[in-house]
Amino acid sequence: MAETLVPSLALAEDLRRAIGAFVRHVRAEGDTPRSAQTETLDLLGREGPLSIAALAARRKVKHQSMRLVVSQLEAEGLVDRIVHPRDKRAWNVALTKAGAAWISASRRTRASAIARMIAPLSAADREILRTVTAILDRLAAGDQEPPPHQHDLGFR
Repeated sequence: MAETLVPSLALAEDLRRAIGAFVRHVRAEGDTPRSAQTETLDLLGREGPLSIAALAARRKVKHQSMRLVVSQLEAEGLVDRIVHPRDKRAWNVALTKAGAAWISASRRTRASAIARMIAPLSAADREILRTVTAILDRLAAGDQEPPPHQHDLGFR
């Protein structure tokens, strides 16, 4: 374990650095900076309606801070408060049509920036990116076993 951990740590640092730089570059190219508001909108877009307490816990911020963020988003017409489906005394925060449209536009902008970046790549490099994407998806899902059809790209 120890002999595989050291190279894994070095690779992990390289991956962290490269992914961070890539994300920052894409956000700069697409003019879609991160903020408490955009991260909250993205979270609601991925997970659906949530209470302020759940939003605060998932974003690892204080309840009061999340209340302020939600109030700002509500004032901009990007979220609404809706009755909690199981507890009619409580409420959740949900995206409005304008909030969902904002998320879609932001994602399209970032995808377009990435498409412009990968357009000049060779077919071989694009295939490597497809494989890397599949590996990252597996790691994000907690699945570390390679699929039986994984391609050997000839590099280590």
